[in-house]
Order: sequence, then C-alpha cells, then structure tokens
Amino acid sequence: MDNSMRSWIYLYKTIENNKTMVTNIQKEKAEMFLKFHQDKEILVLLNSWDIGSSKLIEACGYRAIATTSMGIAASLGYPDCQVIQLPEMIEAITGIVNGVQAPVTADIEAGYGNNLDEITDSVKKIIATGIVGINIEDSIDLNPVLIDEMEFCERIAAIRALSDSLGFHLVINARTDSFYTAPGTERENLFESIKRGNKYREAGADCIFIQPVWEKETISTLVKEINAPINILSNPGIGAGIPPSVRELQDLGVARLSLGSGLMKATLALIKKVADELSENGTYTILSDTLTPLPDAALAYKMATGLSISKG
Repeated sequence: MDNSMRSWIYLYKTIENNKTMVTNIQKEKAEMFLKFHQDKEILVLLNSWDIGSSKLIEACGYRAIATTSMGIAASLGYPDCQVIQLPEMIEAITGIVNGVQAPVTADIEAGYGNNLDEITDSVKKIIATGIVGINIEDSIDLNPVLIDEMEFCERIAAIRALSDSLGFHLVINARTDSFYTAPGTERENLFESIKRGNKYREAGADCIFIQPVWEKETISTLVKEINAPINILSNPGIGAGIPPSVRELQDLGVARLSLGSGLMKATLALIKKVADELSENGTYTILSDTLTPLPDAALAYKMATGLSISKG
C-alpha cells in the first residue's frame, strides 16, 4: 500500500472519529505562518520554553514563536529525547499558546508514539492546544540509524491527512538528522539529506530542517537540491561551526533560521556562572554585568510579564 492510499484511509477514519476543533483564529494563524516560509525575508525563530520566554521573544518583535522540546523538558527537570510525558509537554505548549498572540509552532521530537496511530493521536492532542506548526524528526534518542524514510513519509502523510480533515494547514517542519546522528561522510550525509528532504516534501512536509550544517557551500547545495523551504539551525552547542549571518543565509535562499535549545542552554549556563562565581569568590560580577544597564533588565522583565508599568 503506497503513502497516498494510507493517507486517504487515515483521512476517512479521522473524519469519522475526530472530535478536535480548530478555531478560525488558529486557521488564520496557520496560513500566516505558512506564508512566512514563502516570503523573501527569512523567518527567524529564537525558540522558547515557557510563557515568560515566549512573551519576551514576541515583545522583541519576532513574528512567530517556536518551542524547544529540550528547553521545555529541561525547565521541568527532564533530559531530552521524549523522556517528558506527553501531558506535561501539552500543558507547557498550551500555556505558551495562550500567553502570546503570535502563531506558535511546537517541537514534538519524533512524535510521542511507537506507531502511526499513537503518533497521529499525539499530534491531534497537540493541535488542540492551538499550535499552527510542528517540528518532527527522523531519529529516536539520537540513534545513528535513522527511521526508515518510507516509514517517516507515512508519518508525515498521516499528519497531513489529519490536518486536512480538520480544515486547516498545519505547517510541518520535517527534520532529517543525517548530518546530526548518522556516521557517514559529509558527502554521504549530504546525499542522504537531499534524498530524504525531497521525499518528505512529497509526503506533505512544508519545510525541511537540516542540522547541524554551517558551511556556505553545503547550505547552498541543500537549498538548490531540495524542492522545499529550508530550515537551518544556529546553536553553538551542536556541531563544530556556526552558520553565516542572518543576512547571508537569506541571500543563500534559506527560508527559516532557528536557535533550537541554544537560548535555554545559554540561560542555564549563565545561572551556573553566577552560582560558581558566588560560591568560589563570593562576588557578583557576572550577575551585575548581565543586569547592566539596569533599565534594560527591568524592561526585559516587563516584556516577559506583560507589565505596562515597571515597579522596582
């Protein structure tokens, strides 16, 4: 049975049984978010992990909010790779969606399920939070053996059928981890990324996410050879290099740039630096430097909490 037939069978079952409601506002935000991937201006996503960080990012002028699964998990004391339980992830995502006006896309790792039915059921519950997009990846627990590409295409096709049955366009950002976990050479990983990227696009993905890549030539090749908008990651904690600037990536034709878990890791790293300095030296230099100038620190607090008037 090919992907198309599976999708239509799943669509029929979904129409018969599905009770999830998608509001008109959610549909409009989904259309807006999809359009961001087609604009000449690159879409830049900082990736948040809770309501406060999401509100701050939105108040800084960013057009959309993207969650980091690692960041949400870490904020609740869990390691990455789907250790967090789905209800807890849904609760965190719901808070973020309700806390901002911008469209929200959620990182759902490998889909929170062991088979197609479980994954689509999880996605249906996540859609019910009000999100307009998802990230889904083709590796589990960073295993060097990626999910079979046809199996992953079936997942994408089923999620697309679910979205269609709800009458809105869920923006699917399909991540291939050929460069991230696979042990092949750079040339082999590039070939695999292109092959999988085009297959995922045909299955119903809107954007293809490849990490970690940072060399201009590699990024340019991915943009040219994959028939879909491309998402590049800038996260110093992953990979051996940093991608070009936002302007350079835009000139290369990259549609979307995200920071992944980078911002959350930087926040944790700052807490550790302050704690280490205080315990080892009894001084507050790092904390003081970070809060300088104080009006900027106060403004960040206001932006994260939605306060209109700053109070000591």
